[in-house]
Amino acid sequence: MKSKTKFFTFIFLLIFCFSNAQFVKNHGQLSVSGTQLVDKNNNPIVLRGMSFGWHSMWPRFYNEKAVAWLKKDFNCNVVRAAMGIELGEMSYMKEPQFSKEKIEAVIKGAIKSDIYVIIDWHSHNVNLKEAKEFFAEMSKKYAKYPNVIYEIFNEPDHETWPEIKAYAEEVIKVIRENDPNNIILIGSPHWDQDVDFPAADPIKGYNNLMYTMHFYAATHGKELRDKTDEAIKSGLPIFISESAGMEATGDGPLNYQAWQEYIDWMEERKLSWITWSISDKDETCSILKKSARSEGKWKKEDLKESGIKVREYLRRYNSQE
Repeated sequence: MKSKTKFFTFIFLLIFCFSNAQFVKNHGQLSVSGTQLVDKNNNPIVLRGMSFGWHSMWPRFYNEKAVAWLKKDFNCNVVRAAMGIELGEMSYMKEPQFSKEKIEAVIKGAIKSDIYVIIDWHSHNVNLKEAKEFFAEMSKKYAKYPNVIYEIFNEPDHETWPEIKAYAEEVIKVIRENDPNNIILIGSPHWDQDVDFPAADPIKGYNNLMYTMHFYAATHGKELRDKTDEAIKSGLPIFISESAGMEATGDGPLNYQAWQEYIDWMEERKLSWITWSISDKDETCSILKKSARSEGKWKKEDLKESGIKVREYLRRYNSQE
């Protein structure tokens, strides 16, 4: 009897591992149905994964092997490549070629690992000319891959929704000239907190648009969840493209209870979520210690407290798919 149990357990794990290995192949082209992200069969899908830190600050992690490890060990079904636009000596504004090479290493890694990837224009300010040029190039190159999601404005800070909307409409137009299908994520005012503004005045004329909300559980409480619920009820598709369990500064202690409340809330609503970040800065939200290798294969002792916890979350919730 024990040998039969072991055999069936082995077969189950084999099927799970094969299914996980074929994630994009199984789910294919994503789209938005109402407020829900759905797969090629029009079934609801939840993406859960990790965001790399600013490429301009932690470029060493931007490689295909690190992506493969996040898929294999963390069980990520999506990664986010955060291209720093202005911050750092190697930012896109200063070193565009280097920046594109780093972002494309993650994109290619995700395609190779058969998971989804968010191309994140990681800026807090409007840089319309540069954004249009970048997304024109990326959408020409990667339109044929259902793996790709475009995030065109990471976290607007002091811009109004009319300013963000005008910027977004221009960038969306450029992307849609080359890529009519892949999901586009649009930022919300006040560091992706004020989702009520786009809910009241959404962008029209395009399909497969979603709007981003970001939370840090030790700072942002039920009020933000309630605001997001109202936006969803009004018809706004929401994607949590950045989140974590500490304070909004990225530092301070983890609030496990508040983080779990957010996880439960997202899971109940089938909202996709990304955790910040793959980096080794001396702060709570950077999940790696300095000992962590650039190419993955991280041991438990290479992970900070936040890394251990998010790995647990991803392995648990992505195994339920």
